[in-house]
Amino acid sequence: MRFLIVHWGCGLALALAAACSPPASAQADDPLAFDPDADSGPALSWFSDLLLRGDYARDLPLNLPDEQRALARLRAGLRWLPDDAWEFGAAIEASRGSDSAQVVRLAHDNQRINDLGVDLLYARWRGGEHTELILGKHPLPLELTPMVWDDELRPVGVSIEHAIPTGDFDRIVLTGGAWLGDHLYGDTSRIVAAQAGWRLREGASTSGGILLSLIDFDDLERITRTRLSRTNRRVGDTLISDYRLVDLQLAFDTQLAGQPLRSRINLVRNVGADDQRDAARGSVVWGDARVAQTWELGLAYQRVQRDAVMAAFNSEDWWFHSAMRGAMPWVGYGFDDTWRVQLALFLERADGRSVDTERALLDVRARW
Repeated sequence: MRFLIVHWGCGLALALAAACSPPASAQADDPLAFDPDADSGPALSWFSDLLLRGDYARDLPLNLPDEQRALARLRAGLRWLPDDAWEFGAAIEASRGSDSAQVVRLAHDNQRINDLGVDLLYARWRGGEHTELILGKHPLPLELTPMVWDDELRPVGVSIEHAIPTGDFDRIVLTGGAWLGDHLYGDTSRIVAAQAGWRLREGASTSGGILLSLIDFDDLERITRTRLSRTNRRVGDTLISDYRLVDLQLAFDTQLAGQPLRSRINLVRNVGADDQRDAARGSVVWGDARVAQTWELGLAYQRVQRDAVMAAFNSEDWWFHSAMRGAMPWVGYGFDDTWRVQLALFLERADGRSVDTERALLDVRARW
């Protein structure tokens, strides 16, 4: 694993830079999460997270050689809460990775390597307990699976969310917004989306929910010219299908042997395509590696037809973004409230191929 040795120094340097900073006053898995029970006075705090990744893949398409890569990525930012209603945040992202051919980056990467840029720049307004508005560069506020959206992406736009309690532990959550995709290579795409979710018995040992999302991708010409549309069908620089997704998710959470057991089913149809427009994903996860000294075991399986999803925006962890089927088993462990590790394996079969592409991702993550 020469690639890990050569580039480990960069990862260690980034880790030391973050570790030498003073600890945050509160520890949370989501650095952008809001705790309504915390002190509401003016506060300026920092947050950061680190990813060290080893990536190995073999039996790649187009007769590509086996891939061995390393990546270190550090995000660090500031958050200011001047009062109970407003929150402002900004963060930068620095990455260092091993050499990667352009064709490989276009095949599956969603972020630049060896780069320094703006990761977050946003304002959030909370109108009471049940409503919030976000403006700026921020994670997409919709709850979507990796088959549809990569959580590492940071579109630029505006969104609003409103919750309607329907019982002591139940609520309906409505979310909508419009964004610029702000992807790689001068992307000019636009995204409009809405999501309605009914969450049942939140916080109980057994809970569930149903989510229905409508997602419309537009102005994809630049995405297509730079080949970020990947496995989606095109003629020259023109996509054959439009991308208007109807996304249905079913969730069921319970407890098993004292640990959470989470199950998800995700069904997608692209109503902008005439055919090859359906996708399905199922996953089950036991445990939670974000909790100190806790194991996590997971398994996901997905089948994605060629034009079922917009292949520029779903997860880069899977080698193929559409026209594929495959399984992802993983195991993770949380050492403490800061550090955790995960090993994920991918067995993917692209449509029209007779062999599986195999990929392994070893991730070491930290959050301060």
